[in-house]
Amino acid sequence: MIAVSWVLFQLYTASATEYILTATKVRSIHLAFAIALAFLHFPTLKKQKGPSFLWGRKKIPILDLGFAVLGGLAALYITIDYLGIAERAGLPSATDIVFGITLVILLLEATRRAIGPALSVIALLFTLYSFFAPYMPGLLAARGVSVSRYISQVSLTTEGIFGIPLDVSAKVVFLFVLFGAMLNRSGGGQYFIKLALSMVGKYKGGAAKAAVVGSGLTGMISGSSIANIVTTGTFTIPLMKKVGYPAKKAAAIEVAASTDGQIAPPIMGAAAFIIAEYVNIPYLEVVKAAAVPAFASYATLFFITHLEASKLNIRGLHKDEIANFLETLKEGFRFLFPVFFLIYHLVFLRHSPELSAYYAVAMTGAIMIIHPLYLAWKKSESLWLAFKGAVENIVLSFVDCSKNMIPVALATATAGIIVAVVSMGLGGLITEIVQTLSMGNVYLMLVITAIASLIIGMGLPTTATYIVMASLIAPALVTVGAINGIVIPLISAHLFCFYFGILADDTPPVGLAAYAASAIAGSNPIETGVQGFLYDIRTAIIAFMFIFNTDLILYNVSSVLHGVFIFVAACLGCFAFASATQGWFLTKNKPIEFVLFLFATTLFLIPNVYAEEFSLPHRYFTFIPAIIIIAFVVLMQKKRLVVNQRASLSTN
Repeated sequence: MIAVSWVLFQLYTASATEYILTATKVRSIHLAFAIALAFLHFPTLKKQKGPSFLWGRKKIPILDLGFAVLGGLAALYITIDYLGIAERAGLPSATDIVFGITLVILLLEATRRAIGPALSVIALLFTLYSFFAPYMPGLLAARGVSVSRYISQVSLTTEGIFGIPLDVSAKVVFLFVLFGAMLNRSGGGQYFIKLALSMVGKYKGGAAKAAVVGSGLTGMISGSSIANIVTTGTFTIPLMKKVGYPAKKAAAIEVAASTDGQIAPPIMGAAAFIIAEYVNIPYLEVVKAAAVPAFASYATLFFITHLEASKLNIRGLHKDEIANFLETLKEGFRFLFPVFFLIYHLVFLRHSPELSAYYAVAMTGAIMIIHPLYLAWKKSESLWLAFKGAVENIVLSFVDCSKNMIPVALATATAGIIVAVVSMGLGGLITEIVQTLSMGNVYLMLVITAIASLIIGMGLPTTATYIVMASLIAPALVTVGAINGIVIPLISAHLFCFYFGILADDTPPVGLAAYAASAIAGSNPIETGVQGFLYDIRTAIIAFMFIFNTDLILYNVSSVLHGVFIFVAACLGCFAFASATQGWFLTKNKPIEFVLFLFATTLFLIPNVYAEEFSLPHRYFTFIPAIIIIAFVVLMQKKRLVVNQRASLSTN
């Protein structure tokens, strides 16, 4: 009932033409639902050991019921005494401080239960640092804060827990997660996989190619790598194993395809909407910036599955194993209507993301009711039973959505604590520390940022990783770039942090996506994570390249033809990089071919660097030698294949 009430509240706030509640009150109620559900849904201890009041045997422990009520009230306090808190701005009363401390403690505990200890520990360390900064040595020393100022900033204003990340979670992300949950509950996830199989299943390595296409389509909607693996991987991973892919490679392909769903427009998980708020640009500008890297990354993964199939000599699926494309398309065409409807509102009508998602949810709900009724009428079955089943399905999708939103809402709220501490004066210190560590070298700074994102992201959701890294590092990247004479747009810096936060999902030893996929495949999770990361290196290289070549994020690019040209060049560069890292093109690469592929990669992806270095008339002139290099490698490998075939025939 609480989960369904949360959805109804969010739908009400999205549909209201005139807001009765202020934005702060909406965030407060949104967080109250999340904290209450976290204590009711997640036990204190994952393993059932120790006293029953910590985890319960047959019912929710009384302690958790108390925490749920107290946590909900603490989150609602800013709504309950809204005018009083506004009048006392900067001078909190004893009651304000008590409720503020209660909120921080219970929020950290709820986050620990829902997400794991990492984010809570990081937020706690930032909190302790804010008080003990004056006693830290050397460069780490800074002005401390009082309890009064800390609570005011963190829990009584919109600069902390109730800040921009939570606002995005409440206004936008919830509706997109609801859209994905309804689509999946009605069978949309399985439909996308069947559609992908009917499109590419017959080609070499068709099962893996279908996994890439299907997981890409599903991931664009769900915005969660682990949810994507659980929904689509249960079907695609066994299918890949059946046609000959080793278990670890089958799981790794699904991991790579699912994690990249978070960088694929139009939804891109929760982070895209937060990027738009932080960088202060329209959401469609974020989509535009992310389009070329995301789709080039997916095209390259598709190419990698082909290389792997060539290495392993894996055939395509037999025609008897594949449904007819047109029949499959027709069978589930209803699932495509809400997706096209969403894109139409976002791109063509230029409606806000929340309004577009609301309309898409409404259409999906209508389809979930009308389709069962139509089938029942066609088969002369009970319309009442069909309607009842449809409503039950919608209610279950509401519950799915609320469960999926608990970690997102808590992550954005807890990350707000870190943002608040940074805004209290720590931000400048962090920038100074990072500049000192990188010695003012932008290349070293990018490496430090990438490694830090991967390490932090091992224990955090991608949205939280992005918020933490963007708050700490993104401004410093822009500053250090300017010192080195490199113009780094703020959107590039934010996307860089976002990409490496996503890559942490399959980074050993704690890649959560790799663990989920390996459980389905029956493979070693560490080996799966390593293999998945080797596939995802292509995404990492794109992130580095768009820092130095802003064409890749379509910065100051307005022509569609120009954009398509950049996309093709990006794909060719990424294909060359994939061939180098996978050690295969038409046949196994030789060391010199590895070097040539890497050189061609840079010629395609950062032509401006060569153009400046060698004073070329136009930066795209570098594509000519790049194409010549690849053609040369093709000729060498074809010649080697012919020689090998002749040798094989003579031996036979």
